[in-house]
Amino acid sequence: MKRILKSVFLLSLFTGFVACEDEQELRFLEAKGDFAILSPTSGDAVVLGPETPLNPGLSLTWAAMDYGTPTSITYVVQIDKAGDNFDSPLDLVSTSNTYASVISEALNGASVSVGLTPFTQGAIEIRVKSSVGEPASQERFSDVITYLVTPYSTALPKLAVPGAYQDWSPGTAPRLAASAFGETDYEGFIMLTAGEFKFVAPDPAGNFNWGNTDYGDDGTFSGILTDTDEVNCAVSTTAYYRVRANTTSLTYSLEPAAWGIVGAATPGGWDASTPLTYNPTTKAFEGDIQMTAGEFKFRANNAWTINLGGDPDDDGSMNYDGPNLSVDASGNYHVVLDLSNPRQYTYTLTLN
Repeated sequence: MKRILKSVFLLSLFTGFVACEDEQELRFLEAKGDFAILSPTSGDAVVLGPETPLNPGLSLTWAAMDYGTPTSITYVVQIDKAGDNFDSPLDLVSTSNTYASVISEALNGASVSVGLTPFTQGAIEIRVKSSVGEPASQERFSDVITYLVTPYSTALPKLAVPGAYQDWSPGTAPRLAASAFGETDYEGFIMLTAGEFKFVAPDPAGNFNWGNTDYGDDGTFSGILTDTDEVNCAVSTTAYYRVRANTTSLTYSLEPAAWGIVGAATPGGWDASTPLTYNPTTKAFEGDIQMTAGEFKFRANNAWTINLGGDPDDDGSMNYDGPNLSVDASGNYHVVLDLSNPRQYTYTLTLN
């Protein structure tokens, strides 16, 4: 009995000693001084590109923060657009090291998120936050450096096409897309009912609303676009159209496009297109076609003026005048040609 009581007494002493040690450590844990970013140097610059997404976009080192006693420290690299005073900082990396590397793809997304413009050099500010414990306490911040970043975008510029056919709502209107960032050669395929419509550009945040720059016809209805004293554009016939607009040359065009499939693999061979039917629910052309093994393409209006084939540039979209497509096995296929996403034209063949 005495041995048990003695063991309990010793355990209590040990536990109390450990508790005192923990309390003493917490009591004397106090940040001492400041810490600084060592590299890069304020004013250094980087140009980012989509072709090298895994390359380092930012390699950062900093001095260790001193909390007065050895302890585990968490560091968080934060950025914000220069001049925003870190009112809404974006956390890039959390680490226990005194260094961090951020790949180009991640830095690009972060830079655009805090407000930098793609393909234009802009300044971000970088700082490192230190803290100890869980939850974090004793937060301290390093000095702030300025880093010049030229980000990129893989999103294609867009125009909205609101009109009577969809209750004049720019936010929900079909879009046209330019061929690349910085280009103004907008294109898309839209089912238009007889009536009027316009073209609406996005605001700086990418939203489509009335009050943004909008374009219409100059009044001659000869394909001339204007954003001054314009009148609504119009079509007199309900049809599926290839719609194109160029806000630099100020021109636009409307071409009816009834789509079909053509080629050695199709019932009509290379001489006659087998028509597909527009499905307003899926916004795609569809059909059940008896096909044989062989090559084929898609074309509009039973002619070769507008035709789509393979994707040799591997950008996820069928190309105009692209290489022949092919099917390996004969059978009855459900064919879908989807042109609803501008400049991202796709198709599927599903064996019935």
